[in-house]
Amino acid sequence: MSGIGFSEELRHGVGDSWQAIVCHPLTDAFAAGTVPQDVLQRYLIQDHKFLDAFVILLSSIIAHARTYQDRLPGCQFLGLVTSAENNYFERSFEALGTEKAAEVPPATCTTDFCNLMKEVANSGSLAEMLSVIVVCEWSYLSWATRVLPDTIRTREDNDDRDSSRLFITYEWIDLHSGPAFEQVVSYFRGLLDQEGPLLTPAERERCQQRFSHAVQLEIDFFDMANNEKSDK
Repeated sequence: MSGIGFSEELRHGVGDSWQAIVCHPLTDAFAAGTVPQDVLQRYLIQDHKFLDAFVILLSSIIAHARTYQDRLPGCQFLGLVTSAENNYFERSFEALGTEKAAEVPPATCTTDFCNLMKEVANSGSLAEMLSVIVVCEWSYLSWATRVLPDTIRTREDNDDRDSSRLFITYEWIDLHSGPAFEQVVSYFRGLLDQEGPLLTPAERERCQQRFSHAVQLEIDFFDMANNEKSDK
């Protein structure tokens, strides 16, 4: 597809599936601060189980990046994921009374997503690694940015709501929106766009397959957390 970057080409390749993430009902509940506690617990417990595989994937991207300058933003983001974001999970679990979150088994979609991240991390293909991590970060930026105006409006009207749950939902949106996170997404998309022209048609198709698989797993994850499907 001429005239657009490779990352945008991959997004076009999944059609309406992208919007199924961005406009998922659970994202609106996050903005309104109305996510039921059992759904919020299930979502965060399962999301936290991605961290190890995500760190493996991100570390592999850093190792395979083509230049020192290409590695630096990834190193900085790795530090954020293993500090501020991990701390967010710990505080959230304490507030929700889910100290035994580690004992909860992973959902099928969680296992599948972790396996995908580890598989591409071991593939040796920087483009395939980026095709997966771009879905993870760009889709979250997209939905968090979409709901941010509603989040700002409802934050001032929370006197009758569970404050512990509100900090969890609003801070999660804050972590995935705004200029700092936009720069993270631009960084990963930029690296992927650089890789696109260097790939053979077969390699580009493989990236599309990885991208599409990651998108479907994101949808499955939201559905699972929202109890729309029992265990996908």
